[in-house]
Amino acid sequence: MASELSRLEAALAAVRDVSHGEAWRVFHGRGGCYPGLDWLTVDDFGSGLWVVLFREPNPELWPAILAALEECRPVREFACVQHRYERPTHCQWLWGDAPSSLEALEGELRFSLKLGERQNTGYFMDARPGRDWLRERCQGRSVLNLFAYTCAFSVAARAAGATRVVNVDMAKAALRTGRDNHRLNGLSMQDIDFLGYDIFRSWKRIRSLGPYDVLVVDPPSFQKGSFDARKDYARILRRIPELVEGRAELLLCLNAPYLSREYFLELVRAELPSIEVVGFLDGRADFPEAGEPALKMLHCRL
Repeated sequence: MASELSRLEAALAAVRDVSHGEAWRVFHGRGGCYPGLDWLTVDDFGSGLWVVLFREPNPELWPAILAALEECRPVREFACVQHRYERPTHCQWLWGDAPSSLEALEGELRFSLKLGERQNTGYFMDARPGRDWLRERCQGRSVLNLFAYTCAFSVAARAAGATRVVNVDMAKAALRTGRDNHRLNGLSMQDIDFLGYDIFRSWKRIRSLGPYDVLVVDPPSFQKGSFDARKDYARILRRIPELVEGRAELLLCLNAPYLSREYFLELVRAELPSIEVVGFLDGRADFPEAGEPALKMLHCRL
């Protein structure tokens, strides 16, 4: 128990020395590199800490963890603990109040955050390597962003000079946040579409807005009643050829710790026999993984 706590204390000590304001993961217990603390993550959003518990904490260890977090109070305006294992999800503000507005800083880009009872903040930090990949490839090109959620990929694409971006997601509230994210970054929304569609029922409309030069596919691993990666990802892959003309760059994402890279590669090659697999993107250094990463980002060409 002492060794578990010392690792967390060392990570939190770094918070007191970091002042750049960029969003980063202070402690990634979920990666399996810290035995005994695989139920804990700590994110730093510059102004405050976001702590997520994926199961009820060890009652003997939890007071010491709270004390270690308390050491960050002088340098952060707030700290909030989300008890994600509870239903409904419960949040505990250790100090400070819920900010009326909060942003995650990623380089020069900003993304709106919503901390509270909902499970997700609206920003997926671990996908930054994918956004960096996109920014290197989309200048002057047309981008399709499937399962766009709050449109972080779209923000990255437009900021890097994409001429057109089509965002598709059935969660219309998330797309509204996506529009806000573009405004937050002072980006023009001319030739940016936000389509609140069920992708499987809207291929004709999506195809009519193409062809596309770059495609990003980033679905949930499982969403009851709408998507299950094990049976539905193949349906997406089969339709990709009809969305492009000539050479296209693809970023295919799968965030499912229970599905391996090998499984994903076999699926992609089975459904797209002519595809050129370039390789998996490296994950963030602040998301260390003892085994394969939960988030798999595969670069392909078609």
